[in-house]
Amino acid sequence: MVSQRPFWQRKTLAEMTAAEWESLCDGCGRCCLHRLEEEESGEVFTTCVSCKLLDTHSCRCSDYPNRKQQVPDCIQLTPEDAAGFDWLPATCAYRILAHGGQLPEWHPLVTGDPESVHRAGISVQNKVVRETEVDPEDYEDYIVTWVGDD
Repeated sequence: MVSQRPFWQRKTLAEMTAAEWESLCDGCGRCCLHRLEEEESGEVFTTCVSCKLLDTHSCRCSDYPNRKQQVPDCIQLTPEDAAGFDWLPATCAYRILAHGGQLPEWHPLVTGDPESVHRAGISVQNKVVRETEVDPEDYEDYIVTWVGDD
């Protein structure tokens, strides 16, 4: 008998297929924002400055298959790295599932609607500026706190 529970409730991150893994991304765009680390305290601050490849309306990478060639320090999330996902927003499905939680009610896998993340106010849709428009020396001026941040 096949379980009626969705894959994210019956599989660990490591057991998921590549397609299942990719579908966990809610399309919020928050992982594509620049962060600043306070040298003395180690505290990390998120800015509203996005990677040049982030489509600021859809909140998806504009060249996902080739992103590593264009942005060499782009981080590729893998199940093996799940223990270190604390840098991701508290709303991120990868982080939530890595810590044994459940997907939030607004998550597109739960709603069946990719726009639900935007309607819930979780995404960075139309709330960010591309890195090509900001001097890196000015990133401090763009530190923000997002809905659902720790």
